[in-house]
Amino acid sequence: MWSQRIRCVLAIAGLLFPIGAAGQSYRQIQIENPGTITGTVRWAGPVPALAAIVINKDPSICDPQNAKKRDLERLIIGPNKGVANTVVYLKDIAAGKPMDLPMARRSLNQKSCRYEPHILLVPQAGKLAIRSSDPVLHTVHMSGAAQYNLPFPFPDQQVEREMNESGIVNLQCNAGHVWMNGIVVVAPHPYYAVTDESGNFRLDGVPPGRYEVVAWHEGWQTQLQAGFYDVLSQTRITRPVYSAPITLEKSVTVPGAGNATVEFQLSDSKAALRASKR
Repeated sequence: MWSQRIRCVLAIAGLLFPIGAAGQSYRQIQIENPGTITGTVRWAGPVPALAAIVINKDPSICDPQNAKKRDLERLIIGPNKGVANTVVYLKDIAAGKPMDLPMARRSLNQKSCRYEPHILLVPQAGKLAIRSSDPVLHTVHMSGAAQYNLPFPFPDQQVEREMNESGIVNLQCNAGHVWMNGIVVVAPHPYYAVTDESGNFRLDGVPPGRYEVVAWHEGWQTQLQAGFYDVLSQTRITRPVYSAPITLEKSVTVPGAGNATVEFQLSDSKAALRASKR
């Protein structure tokens, strides 16, 4: 029977949410008869109505479709109720396959005043590549497991920064584009995946054995608006502060050269989340 635990930790004001074992030392080994873990993260119940943010700065660059508002991209639910951008990983695995996190998730682009991709995966002690396609000033502010504040005054400028501590890095723009937000997961081992638009994930090359599989979602509600001073415009503006991340855990046994399946369920109702334990 599945065992599942739910933990919510406030992730406001750059507070770090632990997503990997602190100080864990991962080793690459030869794996006999590796298996896979596949599954889906789905939404249960009504889809919440989430507020969009007015695009009130650099609309010619940030709003090429003239939409006037921007979705914060904190909750993306597909037609089959699959939840995209959920991070799924193995808890406390110390040895296994080489570090092979996808290169596309190690590079951040600022395009039309959005972070692409919204969720990034970077190996611990690896480098995050950052660039901007926008001909407007952006400043990438990082808080949590990494602390950087990087200006991008020109398009096609690229920099790299080392991610030395495992955990969560919150991204925001300190150049007045308050809707821009994203997450970097600094991973201490390679068994991490981000769900696709259908909510599906796959972890391969898993040594046979029993594991705790974790599904981590950044949270989707806007709890309040925090004020701060925009140096460029010399005005006081507000930016969203988001609700706590949600973490689900299930136990699974991976057979040699076989597949194990794990299904997770997210909901806007705390009661529904508690019921999903059973």
